[in-house]
Amino acid sequence: MEKVPMTAAGFRTLEDELRTLKLEERPAVIAAISEAREHGDLSENAEYHAARERQSFIEGRIKELEDVISRAEVIDISKFSGSMVRFGAIVTLADDETDEEATYQIVGPYEADLKAGRISLASPIARAVIGRSVGESVEVNAPGGARTYEIVEVRFA
Repeated sequence: MEKVPMTAAGFRTLEDELRTLKLEERPAVIAAISEAREHGDLSENAEYHAARERQSFIEGRIKELEDVISRAEVIDISKFSGSMVRFGAIVTLADDETDEEATYQIVGPYEADLKAGRISLASPIARAVIGRSVGESVEVNAPGGARTYEIVEVRFA
């Protein structure tokens, strides 16, 4: 059983989602199915089919979250410091061509959210910068082509 690296905040987020699904979403969809059944013929009842689809999604997500949480390896990033990039680091990169800066936190695959600036440690950028230090240049082989970045800052929050 492969461990899933995760920050403490990411672990809490998954636990909160699981709790919401079990205590709020699941009972609500069961009630919706019961109500839709009361409307008669199930073969042509769109409300019933939509509620059953939603139930299927919720049950699948609950199983997935329970699996991930059981395999989670929560890494305490508050103990990390220094200028070397590792799991949990918040890294500021400068594009060598455009000088534009971007900041990312390297997190586990189940807590990655590009819009929030959290990238998976399996992403091309994370793989390129892990083990490197401030001032180093790295080449990132991304789907859009190779780009070169300089590591401007590394911090741990």
